[in-house]
Amino acid sequence: MSRPAISFSSDETVACRLATNEVQYFDPSDFSKGFVSRLRVPGVAAVQLSKLPSSHIATYVPESKGLPASIQIYAYGSDASNQPLARRSFFRCSTVQFYWNYGSTGLLAVAQSDVDKTNQSYYGESKLNYLTTDGAHEGLVPLRKDGPIHDVQWSNSGLEFAVVYGCLCLAGFGNLPGDMTFWDCKAKKLLGTAKAEWSVTYEWSPNGCYFMTASTAPRRQVDNGMRIFHHNGALLFQKTFDKLFQADWKPESADRFGEIAELGESIASLKIEDAKSQGQGSKSSKGAPKATSVNPPQKPAAYRPPHAKQAAVAKVELFGGLPSQELSKNALKNKKKREKQREKKAEGSSADS
Repeated sequence: MSRPAISFSSDETVACRLATNEVQYFDPSDFSKGFVSRLRVPGVAAVQLSKLPSSHIATYVPESKGLPASIQIYAYGSDASNQPLARRSFFRCSTVQFYWNYGSTGLLAVAQSDVDKTNQSYYGESKLNYLTTDGAHEGLVPLRKDGPIHDVQWSNSGLEFAVVYGCLCLAGFGNLPGDMTFWDCKAKKLLGTAKAEWSVTYEWSPNGCYFMTASTAPRRQVDNGMRIFHHNGALLFQKTFDKLFQADWKPESADRFGEIAELGESIASLKIEDAKSQGQGSKSSKGAPKATSVNPPQKPAAYRPPHAKQAAVAKVELFGGLPSQELSKNALKNKKKREKQREKKAEGSSADS
């Protein structure tokens, strides 16, 4: 499991570096101090800081001289000590991938072996381990069938996780077409489909409403860019780059947001109110004064499909700024000012003649 020279927690309050037989911690606000503390772990080969809060760190020590490989969880901060809070040991392991949950209470670790001694899989052997920071659970996650583990992801609540495993790959990114389906897990209902070709990385937004894919270098040297989809599969934003090396959401705690179902209900209520206001406007238009030279008829607004309105609202929420409706009002005011200036110039030229 290769790591960069310096690793940061998701909120960038803690930084660490893997050194020989130890992990060194740094203060990200002032690297000139050097490392401020260190954790001694003989033979450590990989580390992973926990997500919000950045209170724990996971370490991996590979097999050595007949001793099994091991995963440990240590506390960081005021409760830090050199004694692991949780530990899991096993043989037949070449690499490990760590997956912390939101809340930093649970850790999933995929232990991968390059060779399957049972000769059942060409891809080697993989096991999914689950450890908790309170030490209450240190064991394997039971899966219904054998086969490689393709992906593991936690939900934003930090209470559930999903595993894609087995000898059948349904979809994927990279050189695959990038077909995606979006599901309501509780209702087991298909919300929509989309496609994101040439994607290298992907990530859900902290509120669980938007899904971002990115085609990045050096994996891909051409067609770099990013896309943001609604959780129903609608494409809301895309941008291309000559070279894009990384794309991430701004770190935010999932506790700031409610359930997606509640957000969906609030959006649906806004649509209903909008429809009602439009209906009331149509009734009141019956008693409106007829168009005259003083009151010229107003042109009806151009039709905008629902998905376009949704994309405009999402762009405002994602990137800030004013809604397109307010922008159009400002543009209309500027247009009227220009027309008045033309009229004044025309009057002045006629008076001169």
